Amino acid sequence: MPLALAAHRGSPPLQLVEVEQLVCCEPAGVGLQMTHWSTRSLARVARECGIAPALSHSKVAVILTHAELQPHRSRYWKTPTLDDDFRKKAAAILWCYERAYDLAERGEVVLCVDEKPNIQVLGRRSPTRFARPGLIERREFEYVRHGTVNFLSLLVVHAGTMWGWCLEKNDGACLRAILPQLLHPYRKARRVYLIWDGGSCHIAQQTRELLRSYCHVRVLVTPPHASWLNQAELLLRAFSARYLLRGDWKHRADFIAHLDASWPEYNRLYVHPFTWLWTQAKMHDWFERHRR
Repeated sequence: MPLALAAHRGSPPLQLVEVEQLVCCEPAGVGLQMTHWSTRSLARVARECGIAPALSHSKVAVILTHAELQPHRSRYWKTPTLDDDFRKKAAAILWCYERAYDLAERGEVVLCVDEKPNIQVLGRRSPTRFARPGLIERREFEYVRHGTVNFLSLLVVHAGTMWGWCLEKNDGACLRAILPQLLHPYRKARRVYLIWDGGSCHIAQQTRELLRSYCHVRVLVTPPHASWLNQAELLLRAFSARYLLRGDWKHRADFIAHLDASWPEYNRLYVHPFTWLWTQAKMHDWFERHRR
């Protein structure tokens, strides 16, 4: 029998339950200002409260392992409002994804648009020391800020190709200045399905009026707290990992030039349609399960 399991079985059942209950409570519940538990703080509080006068932090670790509790870990979550509005908007977007190839064959195109706002242009105070045999790349810890850049990306869903623009500001005026250029290559399409989130510049009255002048454009807005339905978010994540991570720029203009040259290279080297597995049927099952 493993030593950890043997030590766990040697503990009184009530002691185990009380320690597990303590883990599932906030430290504020026992008058502490800590934001989360550690094995040492749990052991100390358990001793002070009389739960286990001789409890050690290693024994707490055994108890946590057996109970599958991980107070040292946390993750964010964001749940959309599950109502008829969510179902309707999500179903329309998923319908486009499921039929993107068929729509393209009959002259209709599905586009996803998303922004990466306020990208910091950072320059290292000392030159980066590149990797050598036996040594990994080393970068200077201190950096100089050279302002920010707002990057707008467009994904052609059926092909996976990318287009990008640098915006002076992340506002409606700059977005509307780009929209004619963004839609111009698809002026002869029978229909354009434009998918984006409900950002203020997207749903502004002036933006809606501009898009209404394009009779063949149908705008699909992702439901609140469900911007992950926009495939352009996947595109920006993949693009950032290859072209923004570990960058070093001396001037803002250099960074803008880098972005302008990077998205054509992305199309040349990495372009591919994203494999989207969340269908309308799966969405409806998920919707009913979580709403219940």
